Amino acid sequence: MKQFETKGIILRRTDYGEADRIITLLTSDHGKIRVMAKGVRKQKSKLAGGIELFSISEIHYIKGRGDIDTLVSTRLIKHYGNIVRDLSRTEQAYNILKSSNKTIEDHAGSEYYPVLHESLAALDDVAIPIALIELSYAMRMLQLLGHVPQFSSDTSGNRLDPDGAFEFDFESVAFRPVENGPFDKNHIKLLKLLAYNSPGAVAQIQEVSRYIEALSPLVRGLRNQYVPS
Repeated sequence: MKQFETKGIILRRTDYGEADRIITLLTSDHGKIRVMAKGVRKQKSKLAGGIELFSISEIHYIKGRGDIDTLVSTRLIKHYGNIVRDLSRTEQAYNILKSSNKTIEDHAGSEYYPVLHESLAALDDVAIPIALIELSYAMRMLQLLGHVPQFSSDTSGNRLDPDGAFEFDFESVAFRPVENGPFDKNHIKLLKLLAYNSPGAVAQIQEVSRYIEALSPLVRGLRNQYVPS
């Protein structure tokens, strides 16, 4: 039987039988797959060390006849240990894994791998605010799903006034010019940066934290509308 090798991030682990476990992974080149880790719950299992949550793992597996393949061997490449040392970061990481698992279809979705990888890496970096990582993940998922806001034109189709103030219209997924609106060109620029860059890169922008609080309700509203949680 042909054996496949890939890098993956564990999305879900489900106990099966007395000692086995079904592992759902997002891989860098095969998308989302499910593999059976036989005997992994036994104390001396050689597979257990390479399928930790919040990690990047190298896995070898054999294609199965159905939807579940067979895990042959694993090797831990990188474990993001700082995540489990902080309850808020752990909770956010679990939310990201759960959302990714619900969003991505089986045997597809390799384009989501950098989003998940870079989100976990950012959560491991205690210098990067959790709120920024949350917004980054949501905006990048929205971008891949095709639901980012209009960044260059308003609700009427006119070019955004660089000196204007705006409110956000969820129905048209666009900004509406309004006097004394809560958003300006800097908010919109940051929103676009969040959609197309890693949270680590966005965190380098000066005074980024001053805009995060104002953007959070907007991004969460879009996420709740379009991204499974």
